[in-house]
Amino acid sequence: MSDASLKPAMKVFEQRKRLIVVQVTAVVAIVLLLFTKPFLGEGSDGHEFVETLGVGFVLVCFIGRLWSTLYVGGKKNAELISAGPFSVTQNPLYFFSTVGATGVGLMYGSVLAAAGLGLASFVVFRVTARKEAEFLLDKFGPAYSAYTERTPLFWPNPLLYNDQVERQFSTRTLKRTFRDGLYFLALFPIIELAEHLRNTGMLPVFFTLY
Repeated sequence: MSDASLKPAMKVFEQRKRLIVVQVTAVVAIVLLLFTKPFLGEGSDGHEFVETLGVGFVLVCFIGRLWSTLYVGGKKNAELISAGPFSVTQNPLYFFSTVGATGVGLMYGSVLAAAGLGLASFVVFRVTARKEAEFLLDKFGPAYSAYTERTPLFWPNPLLYNDQVERQFSTRTLKRTFRDGLYFLALFPIIELAEHLRNTGMLPVFFTLY
């Protein structure tokens, strides 16, 4: 099999791994919502604070992913992007998605759930990022090496930020990213409904999450 045929196959494989992460995260979130309750009492100051913090995380994820798509939409793996969010981290989309997964756990009111979802997303996205880095190094050579030497793989360094005056982007990719982000936002009313059903005794509670 030639290198040309391997590269599209690898890209499909990476996309599938990212899809699996989203699906597993969604299943875990649903289980947490339906069959457990947070340690902090719903309606308490502590619960409301953690929940509000989670909402903030999810909004940062939503806006951050849209921002990143303005730079990379339609050009990923075809052009070396090093401006805007890509100037502070090599993988802003993965970083913001991890923030969003952590936010889902906090919205539920559980620090343990937030840590678990965030850690699972971090591990898988970091592994995926390293695999993609091998492909990009082969494609862009010294230019990519120079970029990786000054830019963190995952955790952003705001001090490195630089931008361009103008940037073209794919409206189709931006719309798709916006649509994907709605899954995070849709959890707002779902979590509130689950809390109401638990309080009224309509949902069974099997254990408590801290």
